[in-house]
Amino acid sequence: MAVADAQSGAFINGGARRYDLDWLRVIAFGLLIFYHVGMFYVTWDFHVKSAYAGPGPEPLMVIVNPWRLALLFFISGVAVRFASDKAASNWRFAGSRAYRLGLPILAGMIVIVAPQSYFELRQSGAIEPGYFAFWGNYLKLEQLYPMITPTWNHLWYVVYLFVYILLMSPFLPLLRRFAEGAGARALDVIAGGPLRLMLLVITSFVFYELVLSPQFPTTHNLYEDWANHAHRFTIFMLGYFAAKHDRFWRSVYGALPLAAGFAAGLWLLGAYVEANEEMIAASWVVRVPYIGVIETVLETLYAWSCIVLLMGLAQRFLNRTSKLLTYLTGAVFCYYILHQTITIAAGYYLTQMALGVWPEFLLVTTITVAGCVVGYELFRRVPGLRPWLGIKPAMSEKPVPEKRAIAA
Repeated sequence: MAVADAQSGAFINGGARRYDLDWLRVIAFGLLIFYHVGMFYVTWDFHVKSAYAGPGPEPLMVIVNPWRLALLFFISGVAVRFASDKAASNWRFAGSRAYRLGLPILAGMIVIVAPQSYFELRQSGAIEPGYFAFWGNYLKLEQLYPMITPTWNHLWYVVYLFVYILLMSPFLPLLRRFAEGAGARALDVIAGGPLRLMLLVITSFVFYELVLSPQFPTTHNLYEDWANHAHRFTIFMLGYFAAKHDRFWRSVYGALPLAAGFAAGLWLLGAYVEANEEMIAASWVVRVPYIGVIETVLETLYAWSCIVLLMGLAQRFLNRTSKLLTYLTGAVFCYYILHQTITIAAGYYLTQMALGVWPEFLLVTTITVAGCVVGYELFRRVPGLRPWLGIKPAMSEKPVPEKRAIAA
């Protein structure tokens, strides 16, 4: 029997807990939190910017940017498979997800995310000081600011995940039968060995990038974000179908050296191209037929290689429990909900103090992490607030005895 929660439960299959996936979920959320701290310091668009923002950190950000969210949606798909298989009915499962995801979305849009818009408008000089006057206008349906309000900002991932779950819930029995029959046979073909896993899985994502992405740039607008939906829903469903497919996970384990080689080699190639952009632009390389298609294939292969590499490393080295994992499994979704508002608020005030880039960065990072920890410790002690911050009931925090998971 399989047991899990789509956001903060553990992954259990046949009585064996998948600690590797628990760790991977914590790592994926942790990367996202630190990535958003980094967004305060790069030249790319963000809600507020440091006075020291520049291109310096961008090469580090580029390493994780192509795969950080894909990994999170994949893990979410795995978790949904485990959780839905255990649910008493389709509607019970959908209702539990409405409770677990819907309440944090509402709390996020009304309370938690609102300060992000306030500090963005303050830094741009669009409004005068006074948060509560802003908040009253923020909650109105009429659009009084040069942005959509209320908004979900970084919680778009939770919104999309919730919508995907609601869409699939009526079809769960069919999906389950497909996953155990034709879907399993299809995965045997597509991912039934390390090389096939690495090269065949990416084909649909290459298609989306070539055909859909030019027509539908990413907006995080639920009704217009079609290329982003195609990418995210596909990787989410891949996680769902792969969750209990033993051959898929054996292929992941066996592909570890290959994934490491692809990830390292393609990253080095990308770094070389970036460093020699002018020389390459003047060379014959840019005139190679279908060079854009080749670039898209390589970029997609890099992203998938990193995901497979992390999954393989987690299988090999992280398939064990610890008190830290038990704690973080319960805490990390709350951290995710809180973190960006803390980062933006801290950054907005600290960058005005002209402390220097490194003192400011260390303070923003420390305040973000400490704020998440303190917020979780505070909210978990107030039963009425727990579900609004994505914290499970207290009884679910009891540790589960360790059992070894899948064999390599």
